Amino acid sequence: MKTIQPMLFRRAVLAGAAAVLSLALGGPAVQAQDAGAKQASAAATQDAIRDLWVGHIFWVRNVVVDTYAGNAAGAAAAEKQVVANAKAIAGAIEPFYGKAASDKLFGLLAGHWGAIKEHIAATNKGDAAGQKAAVDKLTANANEIAGFLSGANPNLPNETLRGLLMAHGGHHVQQNQQLKAKQYEQEAQTWDAMRNHMYTVADALTAAIAKQFPDKFSS
Repeated sequence: MKTIQPMLFRRAVLAGAAAVLSLALGGPAVQAQDAGAKQASAAATQDAIRDLWVGHIFWVRNVVVDTYAGNAAGAAAAEKQVVANAKAIAGAIEPFYGKAASDKLFGLLAGHWGAIKEHIAATNKGDAAGQKAAVDKLTANANEIAGFLSGANPNLPNETLRGLLMAHGGHHVQQNQQLKAKQYEQEAQTWDAMRNHMYTVADALTAAIAKQFPDKFSS
């Protein structure tokens, strides 16, 4: 099976992580905070957000595996967890931006999952046109999420955040295709890259929020 890797996704993998972390963290200053309580609170938040984003790729992978195996019950159960995880990710921003923003993010994350689900189905059927349509939706959705988050937090530049989200979508696309082709060793490498990328996204979001709302991390 030929692997489809849109050029935009390839560029995003190279450019996104370093740029967002540098800008969102505000350079070395964040690492040099002198308030131990603030550092502890930010670290706990970072760990929680990391867990949420890794949970996203964990449950999506379960959907992929069970779908390809023809295990409809397993895929449905895993999908419920994908949705619950998206609600939790969206809920994590509510203390900072309010319920309306949380609801908006959940809708955008639902769109992200919807595009991934379409790509899973198309890959399972060998439908190249369906795969491309799903990738187009992932791309448009990445633009929307980046615009929303950068609009809420000036420490998250739109273009670099978009790069991170595009790279994330590219990982899903690659994983879907590798699992379908039974390229398990390659998929194991993709999983490692996905997990590390989720850490990058989570850390950038945490740092940007801590920078925007320093008083909320004072104790």
